[in-house]
Amino acid sequence: MLRPETIDLIKRLAPVVAAHAETITRRFYIRMFDGDPAVKVYFNQAHQFSGGQQRALAGAICAYFAHIDNPGALGPAVELIAQKHCSLGIQPEHYPIVGKHLLAAIKDVMGDAATDEVISAVGEAYGFLAEVCIAREAEIYREQREAPGGWNGYRKFVVDRKVPESDIVTSLYLVPADGGQLPPYRAGQYITVRVDHPGTPTSPRNYSLSDRPGQGHYRISVKREPSPTPNDPAGLISNYLHDDVLAGDELEIGPPCGEFVLAPDERDRPVVMLAGGIGVTPLLAMAKDVVHREPERELYFLHAARNSRIQPFADELRALAEAPRADVHVRFDQPLPDDHDADRCHSVGFLDADLIRSWAPHDRASFYFCGPRPFMQSAYSALKSLDVPDDRIRFEFFGPRQEILAPATS
Repeated sequence: MLRPETIDLIKRLAPVVAAHAETITRRFYIRMFDGDPAVKVYFNQAHQFSGGQQRALAGAICAYFAHIDNPGALGPAVELIAQKHCSLGIQPEHYPIVGKHLLAAIKDVMGDAATDEVISAVGEAYGFLAEVCIAREAEIYREQREAPGGWNGYRKFVVDRKVPESDIVTSLYLVPADGGQLPPYRAGQYITVRVDHPGTPTSPRNYSLSDRPGQGHYRISVKREPSPTPNDPAGLISNYLHDDVLAGDELEIGPPCGEFVLAPDERDRPVVMLAGGIGVTPLLAMAKDVVHREPERELYFLHAARNSRIQPFADELRALAEAPRADVHVRFDQPLPDDHDADRCHSVGFLDADLIRSWAPHDRASFYFCGPRPFMQSAYSALKSLDVPDDRIRFEFFGPRQEILAPATS
């Protein structure tokens, strides 16, 4: 446990660190990649380029410092970090590397304010958090290894087939190359794809599993991002998977990870799923799992997309709507001329509180949402305006949670 004097110092230090958090994390990554370049393969360089990785770490540091006296409040954040680390193969020996460069970055940015006492306290706090994460990650690795057909690290899978889902989304159906057993997963989880690409060797990417468990395959559905440029690696792997990976090719896959799954203690509540664009992938897996395993449960599923050319899984959503207690709503913000006549969408516009109020039982349902940041900000703001409590709201987002929560509380 942390010493009381350390907790007190970290609490006093929290506002100072928050004011410089992103500057610290930018400096941290520069130092770490220069000093220990071998760890660079664990990081998505597109997220590095966009600044998302730096903002996410800054948010995590601020949250930890703010709750240093209440470790129990950090449980969900620790689970998110541990699942992400296990998806990438992070090991205990990586923690000292991170700690060394993080402390050095704090000293670089804070200057004389980073006294020996401050650095010692931050080091102690980091060590405590590292122990918690390492312990949880050891449990996850064990669970992965001991699952029927389970493994740690990467395993070769064959692309059984590729299926276009829309103009910009293609699904890859994956089966073990060794013909062995496929371990189970929880709907909403993701797998890691490691690609030996000339532009970003062995760069890992997480992709949500977009089909329900128990199908004899893993399915990922990849949105084609704009073509990358020499200065911006975003889209490099998605374009590679669309254009260069063919049926019959092999990919290296990490075992399922992720904490964005249906809560088992909420089965007596209706569930509302709000999906924006490609954020439909984990939610579609959840929805199909609900109607398969809990056909008596009320399910409300909304997919917001630009139009029918962009929207994936239209046929699967129509099939989902046929479930006895499912209500599926499609909303386009830029519908094509015949989208209404062909009954491809139910309403036009963006997600808002009025739609949720008129369509779903917001006073008693649990809500799950995923999508681009503006969509998620709108979803959270709408739910808060409807007085939906946070214990009935769950979402998946890469980045600081405050980027989603702040617009609703400002």
